[in-house]
Amino acid sequence: MAQTTRTVRSGDGVRLTCFDHGGGGDDRAGNGRPVLLLHGLAGHAAEWDPLVRLLRPAHRVVAYDARGHGASERRPADVSRAAHVRDVVAVVEHLALNRPVLVGQSLGGHTAMLAAAAHPELFGALVLIEAGPKGPSPELPARIGGWLDSWPVPFASIEAATAFFGGGPAGRAWAAGLAEHPDGLRPRVDREVMVACVAENARRSFWEEWSRVRCPALVVRGESGSMPEAEATEMRVRRPGTELRVIPSAAHDVHLDQPGALHEAIEAFLAHTHAGADTFKSDHMP
Repeated sequence: MAQTTRTVRSGDGVRLTCFDHGGGGDDRAGNGRPVLLLHGLAGHAAEWDPLVRLLRPAHRVVAYDARGHGASERRPADVSRAAHVRDVVAVVEHLALNRPVLVGQSLGGHTAMLAAAAHPELFGALVLIEAGPKGPSPELPARIGGWLDSWPVPFASIEAATAFFGGGPAGRAWAAGLAEHPDGLRPRVDREVMVACVAENARRSFWEEWSRVRCPALVVRGESGSMPEAEATEMRVRRPGTELRVIPSAAHDVHLDQPGALHEAIEAFLAHTHAGADTFKSDHMP
């Protein structure tokens, strides 16, 4: 897939590797807004490729490796939620993305939510995939550490890694995020950095931030995902107008399990929000 790789420096100087896939983006057609994709914890930007292929005819699509991940700076000093939000803003401003649709999965969705809350003027719409404000989750750091400790590193082959991660499209995408070393395949993330990334989620919830989101929002759950239905329902209660969708035959990695169904849900949401943009603003803007 044709793409341009760009380097962006965040506010604290951390190097971010971005992948600008180009594509459509003529907003005269209604839905052709730029789309910025944020991956989840221990993931990488290329896991969005199946969805990118579907979005590109109508949108300019950009993804980047989050700080501490992939080809971006691996051991940044700051991996706070605020630092991740600053990264989103840096990418939007550096690439001159005009009110992009911000799409994030899991921890990337959490970052997207916080960015939309903190900078409502920058974003035109928000799509959260298996992500919300619920918390605190005191068990989360230990769970993430244990999960990473369970990886049989180094993996002997791409096939072995794919099988370990469950096979299928999701397994292949996770395996593709590994790096080749003389002794086999190793993660492109550090355990302690990943644990530190979720430290704030362990201590508190983010319902106040959710209430400050002003753009139209779609919350997507996988039918067999890990996001509780009650959390998504509460998000709509606290912020009327929020759209909820459940994608059948999908787990936590909805974008890998069912990229086609996810694409359809996103485009339907964007068509609806474009048609009702003036009404939404009058009902929801302060």
